Amino acid sequence: MVSLRSTALPKDAVEMLLDPRAFKVLATTDDQGNVHVVAKDSLTLLDDGSLAYGEVLESSVTNANMVRGIWFDRRVAVLVCGRQGRGYQIKGKPHRFVTTGPLFKQFYLAAREKLGPDSDLAGVWIIAVDEVREQTLATRKEEEERKHPNMRHFDRACFKVG
Repeated sequence: MVSLRSTALPKDAVEMLLDPRAFKVLATTDDQGNVHVVAKDSLTLLDDGSLAYGEVLESSVTNANMVRGIWFDRRVAVLVCGRQGRGYQIKGKPHRFVTTGPLFKQFYLAAREKLGPDSDLAGVWIIAVDEVREQTLATRKEEEERKHPNMRHFDRACFKVG
């Protein structure tokens, strides 16, 4: 069973997750390990530190992969990107699929407002967060250079450019 004791998120990651204009992507895997990636603009942060998004299509590949994630203890990844090239990769495990109650109602009303009065909502997936990694280029470059101080591309190691 997945614990909802989520990994703490940096303040700017929280702001991006709560920003409806931020770009949010969910990656899941199928039974063969093939990656399936989709934009999920409804993805947001809950008060307990977990992530949630509304799944519109019960028969979708994403929904099937999320179910598989619960059954076979598979992880998913979320990429959230804000302004100025900042971004975070957030990994976790599907925890629960909500089909009733206040959280479902909140996502259902938001889906109808965005997609129109004939839209449906299969449910709300909740993801327990267990890893967060900043994806901003400057941060990633600094981290990689710290981990691998002697690894340089040949042209940087041997030649001065300019």
